[in-house]
Amino acid sequence: MGVSMATARTWVERWERQQELYAVDREERFTVIADVVERTIAGRTSPLLLDLGCGPGSLAARLAARLPRAEIVAADMDPVLLELARTHHADAARYVDTVIGADGWTHTLGLDRPLDAAVSTTALHYLSEPVLLRTYRSLASLLRPGGVLVNGDHFPPEAPSCADLTAHVGRCRSERTGGHAREDWRSWWDAAAREPELADLLDERRRRHARHSGGGGDEQVPVSRHAALLRRAGFAHVTPVWQFGDSTVLVAVMGDE
Repeated sequence: MGVSMATARTWVERWERQQELYAVDREERFTVIADVVERTIAGRTSPLLLDLGCGPGSLAARLAARLPRAEIVAADMDPVLLELARTHHADAARYVDTVIGADGWTHTLGLDRPLDAAVSTTALHYLSEPVLLRTYRSLASLLRPGGVLVNGDHFPPEAPSCADLTAHVGRCRSERTGGHAREDWRSWWDAAAREPELADLLDERRRRHARHSGGGGDEQVPVSRHAALLRRAGFAHVTPVWQFGDSTVLVAVMGDE
């Protein structure tokens, strides 16, 4: 079910362009995540990072370029995006096929030491609160003292009127900065369905989504609830370090020993 380098490059580049419509100041958000990780791993000779919901390797590739000493494990359940990542960003990370939040998912990661940082961007918002709590507890058990979870995602305020305003501001910003993108998420997948090299992977993707249907959805959990869940999971400190509209980089820090 592999794809050629040329095909992977084409579809990853198209993915990058269409994602600009959804992630407000996407490159800045990537940079802020890397800033936090760089600060956390300062002085460590071989830091270990986990990229949650890595997709086609967008964040992993940027972290690998910025932090060449780091070992990166990148996890996702989507066979299409994982294969694109393995082909186009082969040297950025070790890619793991797993369902984040499912029973035993951390065992599939093959970690041999505690994590220095876990990162994610626009990948955890589909998890329900019970699954989020379970996932956060799993991550807390994997991180070293002083390690961090850095999550860049859409975190609406609890008040509907405020959530409407932050979403509107974010949409306006995305349209100004990413409006040149000619396809959205849906049209990207529709076009990918016509790519012969992706046919087998797309069939597998449909089978997996059928097996896991009913457990996801866009939950839109407010940032205050994320913070509460993270503290319940064992993180000592939680703080946003960057925000535009409802796009936020939220950092959770493990306590020191």
